[in-house]
Amino acid sequence: MTRDKFYDTLAARGLTLTEVQKKQFHRFFELLVEWNERMNLTGITAEEEVYAKHFFDSLDPFLELNMTEIKTVCDVGTGAGFPGMPLAIAYPMVQFDLIDSLGKRINFLAFCAEELGMTNVKATHVRAEEFSDTKREYFDVVTSRAVARLPILNELCAALVKVGGWFVALKGPAGHDELVEAQKNPEKLGMQHLKSTVASTLEVGERVNIYFRKVAKTPAKYPRAFGQIKKKPLV
Repeated sequence: MTRDKFYDTLAARGLTLTEVQKKQFHRFFELLVEWNERMNLTGITAEEEVYAKHFFDSLDPFLELNMTEIKTVCDVGTGAGFPGMPLAIAYPMVQFDLIDSLGKRINFLAFCAEELGMTNVKATHVRAEEFSDTKREYFDVVTSRAVARLPILNELCAALVKVGGWFVALKGPAGHDELVEAQKNPEKLGMQHLKSTVASTLEVGERVNIYFRKVAKTPAKYPRAFGQIKKKPLV
């Protein structure tokens, strides 16, 4: 996906980028490639692939939401900053918390936010189940991409979402099977599965985006310690 196609595709979906945002996207691409030479951030470094498989793939699920109503977003297990950084560039009036259990990734993202002049990004080295101790039911939207299977991911993320908010899981083709695997897991966590959308482009391939609405408070016993979640996922 060329830069121009990226801009045009977003504009056709209702998201028009400013020249400042276009420059921020490209500088983030440059920093991703530069830092990737000394630490493992991504296996995707060609410009057109980054714009398609990282940038567009991060933004696509959120073109379904009215982001003008959103004030706070948390990206759980953000890794190299996806989907959090592209979202933060695209929606500068929204405050983003990007969290990850690996400190060097957080250092990279903190540097990028400063380099790009972004005041709406806070990168924190913390595990999701620990972050909910201080940010329980705080965020309008929580999201996660390529972190864990849905039965595990739901428990890690649910407590961070405020009642009435959204949890958006970005998945590949296995997303449908993971939703079946989770069974009644969302209900136990105070969430309701509202819809799943399938996005398919030549550059990205098939993506399954799963949307949950937080309809009740998450019971205080969740999330459990990660070892317990992984050993016996809540289904």
